[in-house]
Amino acid sequence: MYSAFAPFQWSLAHGRSLLLGPQGLIMAIVNVTPDSFSDGGSHDTAEKALEHARLCLAQGAHIIDIGGESTRPGAAAVSAGEEQDRILPVVEALASDGEAVISVDTYRAETARLAVAAGAHIINDVHGLQREPEIATVAAQAGAGLCIMHTGRDRQKLPDVIDDQFAFLETSLRIARDAGVADETIVLDPGFGFAKDTDENVELMARFEELLRFERPLLAGTSRKRFIGALTGREAAERDAGTAATTALLRLAGAAIFRVHDVAFNRDALLVADAMVEARLGRAARAGD
Repeated sequence: MYSAFAPFQWSLAHGRSLLLGPQGLIMAIVNVTPDSFSDGGSHDTAEKALEHARLCLAQGAHIIDIGGESTRPGAAAVSAGEEQDRILPVVEALASDGEAVISVDTYRAETARLAVAAGAHIINDVHGLQREPEIATVAAQAGAGLCIMHTGRDRQKLPDVIDDQFAFLETSLRIARDAGVADETIVLDPGFGFAKDTDENVELMARFEELLRFERPLLAGTSRKRFIGALTGREAAERDAGTAATTALLRLAGAAIFRVHDVAFNRDALLVADAMVEARLGRAARAGD
């Protein structure tokens, strides 16, 4: 029987790996953009982004996720060249430090290829391999970790939030399998906030454990999302407490990785949640003796 808390060695590019399951891991968001919904402009140069990435590592981040194009609704599109100009210097500099596990937030196959060549270990595709399917081949050839995200944008969704997750992500997994992506490199992300209203996001949280039927590690990206603002009445920059609440709740429901803006806040939430997970597993083990 699949357990979200059992040890799973997530295989990444350049011979790296991360242990998922027993403890929740933090993926820190580093947006090298002027227009991201929460931190646009805060890290819009390579120097600022690199400084922030190193701070996130010092605060306990396990992964640095570097993006060069805002994914907020209505954001202006950027060219592949502009995206690459923004992120590749940051990837190269961070890789030269030799410590960080680096993720690149892109749907473009060529950007992903260049980022992995520059030292990135993980490809994080918010279009679930369905905008540029060639990105799956890039991941397979590099042996990169691959985060496949669900989105409801630009398509007709099914009425039930979980049914829609399986319909979309099973298509993505077929693309990955056909490209030769190894199972041990794949993590799934249900895509909180991506063409989902507040009720849908809350229902997705409440039914998160149903996603364990995929039998794959799950990433949760709720950080400062609009639905947290709707629930708390807070503006984007003031949603870290609400985000930390979702982190703790989703960890108990089986999420393995948490993509967040504020590392320290969410690290504390995970420490509490992981203590509860350990206590539950210990009790279950004693009951089975």
